Amino acid sequence: MSGYDVIVVGAGLAGLRCATRLAEAGRDVVVLEQSDAMGGRERTDIVDGFRLDLGFHVLNPAYPAVRRWVDVDALALKRFPVAVGVRLDDRLARLAHPLRHPLSVPETLRSGIAGPADLAALARWVGPTLASARAAKTGTDRTLEEAWDRAGLRGALRDSVLEPFLAGVLADDRQQTSDAFVRLLVRSFAFGRPGVPAAGIGALPAQVADTARRAGAGIRLAHRVVSTRNRARGWHVGVEGQDAMTARAVVIATGLDPSLDVPLPRPRGLQTWWFAADQAPTDDAALRVDGRRRGPIVNTAVMTNTARTYAPRGQHLVQATCVLPSAASEDVVRRQLGEIWEADTRAWRLLRRDDVARALPAQDPPLRLRRPVRLDDGRYLAGDHRDTASIQGALVSGQRAAEAVLADLRR
Repeated sequence: MSGYDVIVVGAGLAGLRCATRLAEAGRDVVVLEQSDAMGGRERTDIVDGFRLDLGFHVLNPAYPAVRRWVDVDALALKRFPVAVGVRLDDRLARLAHPLRHPLSVPETLRSGIAGPADLAALARWVGPTLASARAAKTGTDRTLEEAWDRAGLRGALRDSVLEPFLAGVLADDRQQTSDAFVRLLVRSFAFGRPGVPAAGIGALPAQVADTARRAGAGIRLAHRVVSTRNRARGWHVGVEGQDAMTARAVVIATGLDPSLDVPLPRPRGLQTWWFAADQAPTDDAALRVDGRRRGPIVNTAVMTNTARTYAPRGQHLVQATCVLPSAASEDVVRRQLGEIWEADTRAWRLLRRDDVARALPAQDPPLRLRRPVRLDDGRYLAGDHRDTASIQGALVSGQRAAEAVLADLRR
């Protein structure tokens, strides 16, 4: 029976960051991961030569935790335009960040989507948070729907752009998410330029895992923890098909296994369809939404217009994302994709469909930016459900859990 100072259950970003901090502090720590790969929700598989992330992911380099603990340059981040294409009944409109893409300002103003009253309402809603993040962290929080109503944000800008775009980000097509959380998210988009690592989103946890190993942490894959029991001399951790392990402390960094008897956050889910195409339907790399709202797809993108590394030479990769629950059939998805891209999708080859039921924890109002990482029974929790539903929240929660363990072990 192996003994450690700390056992971390789960090799997602939260668990890996937690293990890194513990190892840097000189603790004997091991990470146990039930699957055959690290990363949790941030993983990438190679399918017929294509890089398929587990659902559509982006990495925002503006997150403070990313700037602190991730070498973004080493990931060779391929950045999306800070813009969105909007399929309307009679045309395609393109809205772009005026500071990032100043030459697109006339096109944005001619789109007919955002008039002076719409822009004024948008400024009332998010302007104070762009000036200071504190504006979103103080005052009364409410649902996004209620906040937009109060700001007078209506019309095409809301219905055809903001609602479908944010539905794919929040896994919420009813705007019931915390308004404060959404404003903080919009702020991060405004000051950052998200993208994808050249090798796929799985390169992010792989880098964090390398840092953890160099610090001295052990990482064991295909080790499914089935029980954690508090004994007189510490924790007894049962592992399926393996000898049990012991530790002075246990950190649960996965919310996916109810057998571990930890409080699970209410999840929100997303469905992503991955298609291979011989020709790209456009050379535009911007995310595209269906402003007509005529189908289950909330966003779609030609991934290879941003990252050629996502497909073999001469091939292209298209993703389409829907909010779960979804009863969308492949025929329905293909038809809507054809309309959004004005392309014949019949020859596109379906590579995979990802149904990620626990894509992210719900962020209901009022927003709680910090949830306890200590459980009443003596274990610890890490995961974006302890902070914010984001890569930022996952990394910060891992750090917080590690600091709590270190403080308690010193006592």
